Amino acid sequence: MKKILLVFTGGTIGSSSDQGTIDTSNQARFKLIESFERSYIGVDTVSFKISQPLQLLSENLHPSVWNRLIGAIEAENPDQYDGVIVTHGTDTLAFTAAALGLYFNSLEIPLLLVSSNHPLGHPDANGLDNFICAVEYIVQQQPRGVWVPYKNPGQHMWVHIATRLASSLQLSGDFVSVQSRPFMQFEHGRFTQLHEIERSNCVKITLNAKFSSSIILLRPYPGLDYSHINLNGVAAVLHDLYHSGTACSSRDFGNRYSLPEFIDKCRQQGKAVYLAPALEHPELYRSTQELLARGR
Repeated sequence: MKKILLVFTGGTIGSSSDQGTIDTSNQARFKLIESFERSYIGVDTVSFKISQPLQLLSENLHPSVWNRLIGAIEAENPDQYDGVIVTHGTDTLAFTAAALGLYFNSLEIPLLLVSSNHPLGHPDANGLDNFICAVEYIVQQQPRGVWVPYKNPGQHMWVHIATRLASSLQLSGDFVSVQSRPFMQFEHGRFTQLHEIERSNCVKITLNAKFSSSIILLRPYPGLDYSHINLNGVAAVLHDLYHSGTACSSRDFGNRYSLPEFIDKCRQQGKAVYLAPALEHPELYRSTQELLARGR
């Protein structure tokens, strides 16, 4: 029998709809387990240890919640289980997946985050399918690591690498991996690995569950005015880039719109700036070259 640590955190999969309002529900976790027991053929081959360290809609998530979640998982000594399943909302799923994927980089068992696009009582909800996939991943002893199984409507069930899961686009509940490269496909009870993960050079790093409140995230858009960015109390800036690894480097419309100028300003104040994502390529845009020239 496979022992699974099942950690509930709320989210849509832990919610119900009442008179047009969707909110977390104390009964939702029982609905998930009851639905699983009715649907899963090998129900007698798994046992769950249930933990619920928090209950919130994921859009209300604060980084301090990750400390509580990590603490709750570690308190259960996860290595005594065959796997861990964490239920989670979809709005901030990619953020928590990244946090857990990095923190539990040396975990020797699989940890899977499971979400639902609708409350479980909705006819189009995919939460039960995602949950069954997570259970099967553990039962079939698939590779260790942190993963996100998710089935977009009309598509296959994909298993995503947690640290490579992209957030859903606005007005969409679909999830994709970076560069549309999920790790596995799950169909008819079987997992098919779609590409290799190079583990030989991976170094296991012990991390502290400390999430800074002094880091700001900036996303590029036409007309982003860096003069409005207050750097007081900021330790570091994480700056997103356009899909081709670019951001505005022009000074034609004023220095306050130029990312290189902003990087220089940050450097003068001792603030670190990190740019991502970008792919290595033999040919680079002039703007990318100017950004790289600002690197140490």
